[in-house]
Amino acid sequence: MQLQVTTSTFGDMPVVAFSGSVDLSSVGVLRDHLLRTTLEHPGRMLVIDLDGVDVLDDVGLGVLLGAAGRARAEGGELVVVASVERVRRRFALTGFDRAVRLAGGLAEVIDTN
Repeated sequence: MQLQVTTSTFGDMPVVAFSGSVDLSSVGVLRDHLLRTTLEHPGRMLVIDLDGVDVLDDVGLGVLLGAAGRARAEGGELVVVASVERVRRRFALTGFDRAVRLAGGLAEVIDTN
């Protein structure tokens, strides 16, 4: 399945939602959108919604970690929304959830800010 991207804002918070598969063939789309979002919104909280993602490989995890580091370097934060248990389990197994803030849904992010 091809990776689809939807970008929106909630207040001044950019929200980038991905759906489909994040793998070697689509990681460029993920990287490009994350880079653009971090450059366009320095110092802000960036929300990356992965609830529509059915596959997330190691390369995709690396791109997400890089984007989180870029956001922090600019004084911001990257928050990943993931409510699908399979994806959350992958984050826990790889230690990703210790490096990047995870939220169970967009409402959780909005309520804490």
